[in-house]
Amino acid sequence: MSETAEPRHDQAGGVVRTDPPLRADEADTLLAFLDYHRDTLRMKVAGLDGEQVGRRLAPSTMTLGGLVKHLSLVEDNWFSVVLDGSPYAEPWAQVDWDADPDWEWRTGATDDPDALIAEFDATVARSDTRIAAALARDGLATLSVRTTRRGEGAFSLRWILLHMIEEYARHNGHADLLRESVDGQVGE
Repeated sequence: MSETAEPRHDQAGGVVRTDPPLRADEADTLLAFLDYHRDTLRMKVAGLDGEQVGRRLAPSTMTLGGLVKHLSLVEDNWFSVVLDGSPYAEPWAQVDWDADPDWEWRTGATDDPDALIAEFDATVARSDTRIAAALARDGLATLSVRTTRRGEGAFSLRWILLHMIEEYARHNGHADLLRESVDGQVGE
């Protein structure tokens, strides 16, 4: 796991990503890839204002702000709700998901970028605490408190970490396109 839940920054204030190790045990490798993708998302929104994080690339309604808020929700769901069995944290707990199933996408487009990243970082810190506790219990074989909706049983921490890496990788591809459309910035 990362030494700290706080992202590292260079002297200019940019997010610094650390490449995952080439030779490490399974848990350290998975956690390093998760942190790498978290930092990639942070890089994609760094330095943008409210209008920019809310900008859409037609025909999609997806925005960088919506992506950040969505991935905060996904972090909280998998590590707090599914793995640990905790209730949703705020702001998720107060949302009427039946009335507005895309609430995080819609509101993330208009939220303040600094507030979005602060909530994302707080959610990541909660997730990292829960991951560390699970690793201390049964390692990557730790089973989730909640089970699948299809009745297939609990998820292993290993499965959840791999799923989160996949979730970030897919959405970071979206973030690449969105960021390029905002200001031409390209790169990983």
